[in-house]
Amino acid sequence: MEKALFAGGCFWGIQQAFSELEGVLDTKAGYSGGKRVNPTYEQVCSGATGHAESVLVTFDPNVISYETLLEVFWNLIDPTTINRQGVDVGNQYRSAIFVFNDIQNRIALESRRKHQLSLEQPIVTEIIAAPDFYEAEPYHQHYLKNKKLV
Repeated sequence: MEKALFAGGCFWGIQQAFSELEGVLDTKAGYSGGKRVNPTYEQVCSGATGHAESVLVTFDPNVISYETLLEVFWNLIDPTTINRQGVDVGNQYRSAIFVFNDIQNRIALESRRKHQLSLEQPIVTEIIAAPDFYEAEPYHQHYLKNKKLV
């Protein structure tokens, strides 16, 4: 099993989309890329921690590739907006691909290059080494499914 970590606006929709993919074994909503240990949702929403709402994806690479996860991610977000996805505004809603190793980094960079060809505006989505991931509060996990909004 392998892991992938993405940030792209509110984690509810991102988690839902990834959790529906064949080969994805688990998803966790959480916070990454900030300076506070074990931040709360309220702290992250204040914008003061530097964390982005993120989704940790555990997947079986024999069933679904990292490249496919990246394609899904690019289609879920607007990679040309800084600190914003739709109506969600703030640094906690920035888009990022957090990579766990050199192979993921190379694949993510190539994926970004290819995706850029279809866009007029430059992609601002970060591709950086995976920072610590802090799981969000239980009520955020699979929120849309649990609230029967999907």
